[in-house]
Amino acid sequence: MSPLRMIYLALAVWGAIHPMYYFVSWFQQNGWHLQPMIDAWYVNDATSGLVWDLTIAAIALTIWILAEVFARRNWLALIAIPATFGIGVSCGLPLYLFLRTRITETA
Repeated sequence: MSPLRMIYLALAVWGAIHPMYYFVSWFQQNGWHLQPMIDAWYVNDATSGLVWDLTIAAIALTIWILAEVFARRNWLALIAIPATFGIGVSCGLPLYLFLRTRITETA
């Protein structure tokens, strides 16, 4: 595995674990209901801006993934979409880059 692919994989793992630590901590303190967390995301303009920034980035990433998956037939790369919306762009983007570079190395 190339050093670049190892970096992508490390970032995907970090992007999964680090945000989840904060999500789980929040749920443990505030209960395991999603609506209060969504409400917390919009508590002020700074958090609202961040939510919209990440939402737009997630949508753009999803469109890119879909376009490339259909062109390259790299169906495994589709798992980056639920990772993006279930965990975050911090996991989904490096995971997709990791999966995308797999094809170019074997070709």
